[in-house]
Amino acid sequence: MGPITAGAIYLTIWWTVLFIVLPLGTVTHAEAGIDRGDGGDPGAPVDPKLGRKFLTTTWVSALVFAVLWLTIRFHWLNLPSFPAHY
Repeated sequence: MGPITAGAIYLTIWWTVLFIVLPLGTVTHAEAGIDRGDGGDPGAPVDPKLGRKFLTTTWVSALVFAVLWLTIRFHWLNLPSFPAHY
């Protein structure tokens, strides 16, 4: 696996993990009993803690990528060979 491929795979894993982590631990304005007034969405989080979620996403993605890289590197999972020509 080349560095560009590894980077693309890591970014794909990172974005997928981000969408898993984003809703965790959030409290909406409606749940907190805070009135948003006119035009505010009651489902918006009070404090989204994005910095903490980005850090969590980064280390979880690194762990998932490491497992994937080890699996590919040491051939723990044999994928079928695709024909070179159609």
